[in-house]
Amino acid sequence: MSRFPQLLQTVIDAEDVRGLAEFYRQLLGYTYRPGDEPRADDEAEWLVLRDEAGTNRLAFQYAEHVEPTTWPSADVPMQMHLDCTVTGRGELERHRARAESLGARMLVDDSDDSDEPLYVFADPAGHPFCIFVAS
Repeated sequence: MSRFPQLLQTVIDAEDVRGLAEFYRQLLGYTYRPGDEPRADDEAEWLVLRDEAGTNRLAFQYAEHVEPTTWPSADVPMQMHLDCTVTGRGELERHRARAESLGARMLVDDSDDSDEPLYVFADPAGHPFCIFVAS
């Protein structure tokens, strides 16, 4: 028995569940939980991605409407975001290009910050996420 509940995964709402799951699968190198792989008749309403160790990391659930954040404007708050780290500036630039090629849209470019270079992106559904050099 554990003294505290254990975090299983982070769940992200999406109008296009498969599309958003596929974006993060490619961005982070995760794999689908067995049974969640793409199918010809794909109308997925819930999908799970796992890391190399088989641990659930992200899940995606269908939502009829997702209001993309307007951050940094406060009109529609950020509500949540994912932080992803890389080991150096070269990796930061490589993953910036990868994220954009997968459909991410840059919101903030702080890549010249000497303490913590970073980019803030919006995924294809408008959810923000960061890629930064971990210090």
